[in-house]
Amino acid sequence: MNAVPDSSTEPMILRADAEGVATLTLNRPGQFNALSQAMLEALLAELQAIAADKSVRVVVLAGAGKAFCAGHDLKEMRGNHTKAFMQALFRLCGKVMMQIVGMPQPVVARIHGIATAAGCQLVSMCDLAVASDVARFAVSGINVGLFCATPSVGLSRNMGRKEAFEMLVTGDFIDAAEAKRRGLVNRVVPLEALDDEVARLTASICAKSPVAIAMGKQMFYSQLEMGLDAAYQQASEVMACNMMCEDAAEGIDAFMAKRKPVWTGK
Repeated sequence: MNAVPDSSTEPMILRADAEGVATLTLNRPGQFNALSQAMLEALLAELQAIAADKSVRVVVLAGAGKAFCAGHDLKEMRGNHTKAFMQALFRLCGKVMMQIVGMPQPVVARIHGIATAAGCQLVSMCDLAVASDVARFAVSGINVGLFCATPSVGLSRNMGRKEAFEMLVTGDFIDAAEAKRRGLVNRVVPLEALDDEVARLTASICAKSPVAIAMGKQMFYSQLEMGLDAAYQQASEVMACNMMCEDAAEGIDAFMAKRKPVWTGK
């Protein structure tokens, strides 16, 4: 996972599938996996392909080399210093973030090193996140005169407003333990235990009904944008529809019969 590509011909996104889990690895280790336009396009294409792949139950997003992701490619941005390029770049980045949310499969961030600026945004937009105890997080654009506006969207939806805003206006790093306390990541483990912990989490998800997971994920994000009454109406309708699924009937029957359910995904 942390191998350095032999040449520039290496793909920017590596995909490996095993037991229902698709692992996508950001593969620009020499640039600390900076999100260039090409990398964002490649990541979007992989996510779109996986979204339509019913054999994939969970997606893991990882990074090659020392860093998880250091944010946008500042060198590329300075070399294309037009408003049109910036608008297109940030729209593309937003499309990637929304693709993660719109995936029927849960997306788990595997953070082994630093996640800064848009890299921290990427963590915040994943459904779940597991970090090593040496990982660090920052939205550091402010240090170069750029407020991390797009990362603030995900950050402010993961943690308290004052905690998020402090990171945005100071650019200061927080460690993995603090990121967990603030709600940015779910679990923190020693670096050598990171893959085992990610495997435990993904195995737990893979053991559940895929149709229930997909319906639940869509409902979870949509109800967050609603008022309380509308949210309950939406949730009630989703639960009623979920109960009509074959998997729900199978799951309840299996529970009562004290046997393991066999999911059909219907």
